[in-house]
Amino acid sequence: MAPIPGSGLAKGLAVTLRTMTRKSVTAQYPDTQPELPPRSRGVIGLFEENCTVCMLCARECPDWCIYIDSHKETVPPAAPGGRERSRNVLDRFAIDFSLCMYCGICIEVCPFDALFWSPEFEYAETDIRELTHERDKLREWMWTVPAPPALDPGAEEPKEVAAARKTADKLAAAQAGEPGQEGRA
Repeated sequence: MAPIPGSGLAKGLAVTLRTMTRKSVTAQYPDTQPELPPRSRGVIGLFEENCTVCMLCARECPDWCIYIDSHKETVPPAAPGGRERSRNVLDRFAIDFSLCMYCGICIEVCPFDALFWSPEFEYAETDIRELTHERDKLREWMWTVPAPPALDPGAEEPKEVAAARKTADKLAAAQAGEPGQEGRA
């Protein structure tokens, strides 16, 4: 059967008319902030207190966009007769976001949880040289990092917590047993 001439045009106009009568769902960005997923990747935040300057993040970064400078500092002995120790002190930690591809490898390899994803995404600059953010700026973004999701109530207890609880129970049992043993002696 041959199509009726002009039926395609009529179908197209019907779709246009249906769409024109619906309310627009466009969100005006600066006035209305978008609803982002809780763990969205925006910018990398630095928790400086946890950084031991191990350089794993800089070595594993495929773009080589992390710059770290440090120096060694001598720490006095903790106990009399002990020996002095040396530790690395962070002088500079910077990430060049004009090179970063937001892969998250630096966050995954950090053994001390010093790097975190922040959902902050409004850090555009007019000059590309200003996209290298130093540790002060990275530290400010730590306040925007969301709390980790709650553990599943049906999951087993983490090994670290179980070991700590076992040790605490042993200490409590030993302390509870001490006064009774002193009375017997």
